[in-house]
Amino acid sequence: MDFAECFPVYNRLGKEEQSLLMSGVVFRKIKKGTIIRGGANDCTGLVLICSGQLRAYIVSDEGKEVTIYRLLDRDVCLLSASCMMPSMQFDVTVTAEKDTEAWIIPIKVYKPLMDSSAQIANYTNELLCTRFTEVMWLIEQILWKSFDKRLALFLIDECNIEDTSILHITHEQIASHLGKAREVVTRMLKYFHNEGVVRLTRGAVIVTDHNKLKKIAGL
Repeated sequence: MDFAECFPVYNRLGKEEQSLLMSGVVFRKIKKGTIIRGGANDCTGLVLICSGQLRAYIVSDEGKEVTIYRLLDRDVCLLSASCMMPSMQFDVTVTAEKDTEAWIIPIKVYKPLMDSSAQIANYTNELLCTRFTEVMWLIEQILWKSFDKRLALFLIDECNIEDTSILHITHEQIASHLGKAREVVTRMLKYFHNEGVVRLTRGAVIVTDHNKLKKIAGL
C-alpha cells in the first residue's frame, strides 16, 4: 500500500508539503510483540498502518491491563506522536498484536507541517476527536455495562476482526483486554458455554451461536 493510500490528506497538500513529507517518511516492518510506545515520553512519530494490528492499552499500578482500542489496516496511531501535543501526556502502551507494515512520519517532519498546514491540523484534530470518542465509549462500557455484555461485545468484535468464529485467544488475554481477573473471564465463558453460545477448547473460544451472543450484548 503506497503512502498516499495510508495518509488520505496527502493529495490535498501542496507540492512543497508533499515533498517535505516524502523526504522524511519511513516504511517499517514491525514484528508482533514490538512495543511502539511504552510510556508518556516515547515519541516515535505518526504511524500509518498499511497492514497488521496494533493495540493501545493502559496498565494499573497493580499490573492490570485494559485495552483502549485496536488499530487495523489504514488506521493511524496518533499516540505514538503525542509528544508534539504537550497537554496530551499519559502512560499508554502501544504494541503490535500482529506483524505490521506501516509508514512512519517522524515528529521533526510532522510537527512543522501541522503548525503550518490547515489541512494537516484539521486532520490531526479529527484523529484526536475519533480517539477521544473511543475512550469515552470504553469508559461508558466499564461504568455502566454488565460484564456479560462487555464480554459478548468483545467476542463479537474479535470475530469481525479475525473474520472467523474460532478465536485463538486465551482467557488471560481476554482478561487483559477487558481489565478483569482471569478467573472472572473463565466463569463468564463457562456460563456462555452452558448456554450454548460458545464452545471452549484449549487456547481457543469458538462462537457457536452468534444470535444469542448478540442478544447478550444488547445488539
